[in-house]
This record gives sequence, C-alpha cells and structure tokens, in this order.
Amino acid sequence: MKKQLYIYSVLVLAFIAYNQFFQVEDERTNDLINILFASFLFLYIGYMAYVLIQKLKKKQQDR
Repeated sequence: MKKQLYIYSVLVLAFIAYNQFFQVEDERTNDLINILFASFLFLYIGYMAYVLIQKLKKKQQDR
C-alpha cells in the first residue's frame, strides 16, 4: 500500500506544481486540464480503496 501512497503523493505534487508554475494561458484549456487532473486523482483514490478492500477481504478469508 505504501507504493500507491507514494504514487498518489507524486500526483498531488504534480497537480500543485502545474497550478503554480505551468498553467496554460487559455482559461478554458486550463480549466479542462485541471478538471481532468482532479478527476484522475479521485479515480486513483478509488483504485487505492479498491485495493485496500481486496486486501481486507483476502485477510478475512485467510482466518
């Protein structure tokens, strides 16, 4: 699970860095990039939750 958390922290830092330093000048395109980036971050949170639930189920079955 640490691997997923490290990847998530890198993604969050990339999102912050983009918004601070690398924004596109066109406002609509910048909004689209922000929406896609944020959606991907939430999707990754869902993936981490799925992996955690699978690990918990496996642990319950092993008992």
